[in-house]
Amino acid sequence: MRTLSMFDMLCEQENPNSDASKHHLARIPDFLWLSEDGMKAQVYDGCQSWETAFIIQAFCATDLVNERIPTIQRAYEFMKHSQVLSNHPGDQSYWHRHRSKGSWTLSSADNGWAVSDTAGEALKAVLLLSNIASNHIGDQIERQRLHDAVDCLLSFVNKDGTFSTYECKRTSSWIEILNPCESFPNMVVDYPYPECTSSVLQALILFKELYPSYRTEEINKSIRKAAIFIESRQNKDGSWLGTWGVCFTYGAFFSIKGLVASGRTYENSSSIRKACHFLLSKQLSTGGWGESHVSNETKVYVNIEGSHAHAVNTAWAMLALIYAGQFERDPTPLHHAASICSWRQESFPNKNMSDASTAPFSSITQTTATYSPFGLLGNIVVVFVQTRVVGPWEHIAW
Repeated sequence: MRTLSMFDMLCEQENPNSDASKHHLARIPDFLWLSEDGMKAQVYDGCQSWETAFIIQAFCATDLVNERIPTIQRAYEFMKHSQVLSNHPGDQSYWHRHRSKGSWTLSSADNGWAVSDTAGEALKAVLLLSNIASNHIGDQIERQRLHDAVDCLLSFVNKDGTFSTYECKRTSSWIEILNPCESFPNMVVDYPYPECTSSVLQALILFKELYPSYRTEEINKSIRKAAIFIESRQNKDGSWLGTWGVCFTYGAFFSIKGLVASGRTYENSSSIRKACHFLLSKQLSTGGWGESHVSNETKVYVNIEGSHAHAVNTAWAMLALIYAGQFERDPTPLHHAASICSWRQESFPNKNMSDASTAPFSSITQTTATYSPFGLLGNIVVVFVQTRVVGPWEHIAW
């Protein structure tokens, strides 16, 4: 275990009873713990900020903010406390560290590693609450901290206007020959991804609407280039390869949402039309979508074995289609898909909540992780309410 190895190294340099050793020892349960069914381990200390950001957005999208004021207040306070307020100590350039001030990590401020898409989704969440629930959330995040967040997002811009994950793309792909890992390709260089680019694009657009005078020219340039990049990464069949989730439904969800935010529509964008055609072509006869983690490995859309629908693939595909105006054109596919989401909710947590990829390495590990780290609740709740006009939802217990 990496955490225990680091602790061993620390003990070699420090007294095992020193404050430094004790502080490090206290964080081991973040990665290694004993549960009711055995020892558990994880390579990251959680995904609290990512998950909370999507749930906040779900509450905002569903007009439930006024009905769940204590929940919203606590969620907003968590996001306030989770923002990274300073860079790591020392010479950032010497340690080749990207800036972190103003960002949100995947988990909490203690983590310290800025992530572009998490920072984007978190900024969207706090901006939405500040805009539509200002009377409920108490002391709002200071304007300077919002500026710091935007500064951090803009620091992620690659030379071609794209966005990677933890840092800008720093060198060419040839350096991948130094990759010592047999399981994980393309891990030496941090490449740009449509998902990350979309999240940052959406955050910058929302920020510009609320605060139009801050770094306007740079934000406009980033938005324009980000949208062009998303379009350029679309495959000929209308799909986008998603790297940080399973896989083509995940890529379509973020890519379509980003393009729509930037002004593209079904009528004026061939990319959105092709994407809708692709998603509809993958809809199962049961009405849902069920994409296997094998898609990440083969780079070709693969259904879950037995062609079973999966709640989260269905939610992502539905949201993508809703953003693209599918309801106005033909709501029938959404009717069918909504029934799948409803059935999955009624049978939660026992119905196919595994076999879900939450990262590019999950096809290697034959994952059994759930989708909750990627906003399962948030995505599905948004689907339920945004499709209330699609069918009879009165039976759903809110």
